[in-house]
Amino acid sequence: MAASGNETDRLALLALKDQLVDGGLLSWNGSLHFCEWQGVRCGRRHQRVVGLSLPGMKLGGTISPSIGNLSFLREANFFNNSFKGNIPSEFGQLRQLRSLNLSHNNLQGNIPMELNNCSNLQFLNLSDNRFSGKITLGDNTKNLIKLSLANNDLVGEIPSSLGNLSSLDYLQLGNNHFEGNIPFALGRLSSLKILVLRENNLSGTIPSSIYNLSAMNDLRMGANRLSGNLEFELGFAFRELKILYLGDNQFSGRIPVSVTNISSLKQFDIHSNGFSGLVPENMGNLWNLDLFAIDYNELGNGKGGDLRFLSSLSNCTRLKLLAIHVNRLSGVLPDSVANLSAELETLYMGGNQISGNIPDGIGDLVKLAQIHIGENLFTGNVPTSIGKLRNVGRFDLSLNRFSGEIPSCIGNLSLLSQLYLNGNSFEGRVPLTLGQCTLMEVMDLSMNKLDGGIPNQLVAGFERLITLNLSHNSFNGSFDVSNSRNLLELYVDNNDFSGEIPERFGEISELGILHMQGNHFHGSIPRALASLRGLESLDLSGNNLTGTIPLQLQNLQFLASLNLSFNQLEGEVPAEGVFKNISQFSVIGNKDLCGGIPEIELSKCRTVMKKKNGLSTSSIVVIVISISLVSVSSVFIATVCWKKRSGKETAASASQPVGFMRVSYKELVEATNGFAASNLIGEGSFGSVYKGFLDQQENPVAIKVLNLPNLGATKSFTVECEALRNVRHRNLVKLITCCSSINFQGNDFKAMVFEFMANGSLESWLHHDHEDQSSPHLSFAQMLDIAIDVANALDYLHCCRTPIIHRDLKPANILLDDDMVAHVGDFGMAKLISDVESNLDNEQATSSIIKGTIGYLAPEYGMGGPTSPEGDVYSYGILILEMITGRGPTDALFDDDMSLRSFCKMALPEQVEEILDNRLIEQINEKSQKRRGEENIGCDMLECLVSFANVGIACSVEVPVERMKIEDAVTELHAIKARLHAKNH
Repeated sequence: MAASGNETDRLALLALKDQLVDGGLLSWNGSLHFCEWQGVRCGRRHQRVVGLSLPGMKLGGTISPSIGNLSFLREANFFNNSFKGNIPSEFGQLRQLRSLNLSHNNLQGNIPMELNNCSNLQFLNLSDNRFSGKITLGDNTKNLIKLSLANNDLVGEIPSSLGNLSSLDYLQLGNNHFEGNIPFALGRLSSLKILVLRENNLSGTIPSSIYNLSAMNDLRMGANRLSGNLEFELGFAFRELKILYLGDNQFSGRIPVSVTNISSLKQFDIHSNGFSGLVPENMGNLWNLDLFAIDYNELGNGKGGDLRFLSSLSNCTRLKLLAIHVNRLSGVLPDSVANLSAELETLYMGGNQISGNIPDGIGDLVKLAQIHIGENLFTGNVPTSIGKLRNVGRFDLSLNRFSGEIPSCIGNLSLLSQLYLNGNSFEGRVPLTLGQCTLMEVMDLSMNKLDGGIPNQLVAGFERLITLNLSHNSFNGSFDVSNSRNLLELYVDNNDFSGEIPERFGEISELGILHMQGNHFHGSIPRALASLRGLESLDLSGNNLTGTIPLQLQNLQFLASLNLSFNQLEGEVPAEGVFKNISQFSVIGNKDLCGGIPEIELSKCRTVMKKKNGLSTSSIVVIVISISLVSVSSVFIATVCWKKRSGKETAASASQPVGFMRVSYKELVEATNGFAASNLIGEGSFGSVYKGFLDQQENPVAIKVLNLPNLGATKSFTVECEALRNVRHRNLVKLITCCSSINFQGNDFKAMVFEFMANGSLESWLHHDHEDQSSPHLSFAQMLDIAIDVANALDYLHCCRTPIIHRDLKPANILLDDDMVAHVGDFGMAKLISDVESNLDNEQATSSIIKGTIGYLAPEYGMGGPTSPEGDVYSYGILILEMITGRGPTDALFDDDMSLRSFCKMALPEQVEEILDNRLIEQINEKSQKRRGEENIGCDMLECLVSFANVGIACSVEVPVERMKIEDAVTELHAIKARLHAKNH
């Protein structure tokens, strides 16, 4: 009988192997006894299979029903593979089964009721799959100790029958779609230590029976619709609690004072509820706290004692995050805030009514990376001790009552990227030391009492500056920030600036908002402003400007708000573009204007008859017109003759974007030495790219020549020109011009001219010869910067006036300039989301033609789903995973049962080194060698790599609505970068 049983087990294992894909179970063959096969454990007495452990083996396929024939099986561990299909009901035949781990796979369907037959089952983990339906476990599984069903698609109510599992100490049901109330019966689980119900649709109150669970150390119910008060006995009921997450619900009432009895508590998060009253004063009794988040509530009573709890928090020496913002807290900020944990990284106090000075000792909190104390009632000077906070990236003091000068020591904050000092009473000059903050992206100094000039050298170093707001101060002198070529928003209104508006403003090609009203600027309106193709709002009112309104302003397609009022302008008002709609522009207060649309009620423009050198103006006009006609006729005749002799070349057609330089086919031929192979730098589906030199350009250019016989090339040309003609961002490839002409053979010719990117594509950096040690490669820090650059570009494209979906994001379309700044290019498949194109979008949504590149293409596109920003986010997630693994999504390793995403997901966090590109492993080892003796250098970088990979995984979730938002990805990547920088310094 034993021999027969052994043969049954062997055949069952072979049947199981037959339905598996990949994984390399090479030892499962006839050369060894099956008890010696990898992952197989047999009992000593009868040589029957009692254990089957195959975690992280990269196994795919389905689980064979033959598993039910392993009748002695006690443990089955298939964690972190790629199994798909249903759980075989034959598991119910395994009456001796004690542990079943199927987590982190792609299993689906209902949880089989037959599992109730496994009466000895103690450990059941089905988390991180795609199971649906309701929980069907019943009383027969009463021996369960640990049950995890998290991160699935389970629905319905949580069954009360779970309360009969009297041995349960771990219950994880988070990230599903459960609804209804929390069962009262769960209060019978007296051994329960961990209860996770977060991110469901649960409602009602917390049952009083839950407070009977005295062994609890981890309670997470956040992101539901729970309501009611927290019971007073909370702190007496859970004496051993370490984690309490109740945020993002609808709780109200007071924070129970008894919570301060839970000395073991490490994380206390009740954000985004309706809690009110005072925060318990002795919160410092929770000396193990590392996270304290009570933000977005209604805490405080408007009296002096609202902040007493802060002093006691100085006992919490491990505190890293303190978030009390957006409440009703008032009173003077105590000096004891300087005694908070030296480990503190995030301090959010904004949106309250806190008063007094910032204590000088705040400079001792040297690990602070984010400070937000804006929208309060702070007064006095900003202490110079803040210059010691060298890790700060965001510093927000806005909308308070600070006075004195802006401390020059802010220039010491080398990682500062966002500075908000607006809405205070700062005075004096802007310190030149701010120019040392070379990572600055947003600087808002508006609504203060600042004066003096703005030296060019102050902002010349802000290469990343996107928003500069100096409005409502008393600045004087001339003004010029043309060195800040990446500005999107510039506000200098309501100051005392004078002089002329520099023509060089037209070089700030990204500019979308330019407000200069309420100053003393004079001279004419620079015609160069008409080259700002993305300009949306222009306000030059209340100055001393003279001359005419540049006619070219009417060509600015996105200009929706134009105010030229109260100047000394003269001449004709244009009548096209923004000038067609009286609600979008204003020219009142200019005495000598005429013409324009009838609604502005100006007089018609007349021809003034004045004699000049014996000729009237009308005579001069006639002579000029006559000469012009003769010249045009001569040119026309010469052109016809020349065309007959050679080339048949025509000038660039109307498809060339307005305001771009014109370039002919002949010039492009000369620029590329006849499109020589030596100048070829790349080839794509719709054409070839050449390096060239144009006379009009100081730097080399990249010329993309469309292969017009290729189906779709002409449409690609039109789409890319339309997408790029009105966008501007430092992380998008800059379109210089387009050429739609005829070549020397009389055939149609179309090309686009771009800014040349000296460091090629991201594709070439990721996939050049790995064996060539001399080949350059990317550091992890560079990968982070590139990922941030690309995310910034996507965020801009998806949120601009006419949102643009790229639809073909991949490493080959990410180009790197001299400084390794990433630029997104190749918009040949882009989609502009506008009402005008709604019909086109409907056609594309039903088309069988897949838009994009296999591997990077969002799953919903392959099933005919509509174009959406989430499609780009999916491609972005794959791009991140490709960077850290060095493997593309179509690598030979991947097939139907294993993808790049699942390959990465199942390795995190413990086995991350197994998926990393060898060059990243080398970097970790190099850092460890250089800094030997210091603590966990390699591990620190590994932690950052795990976080980086998690962003890629979160962005590439199959379901579009569940993908990480691109703006959240930017925030997370900046946080990773800050941690990496901190570890390296």
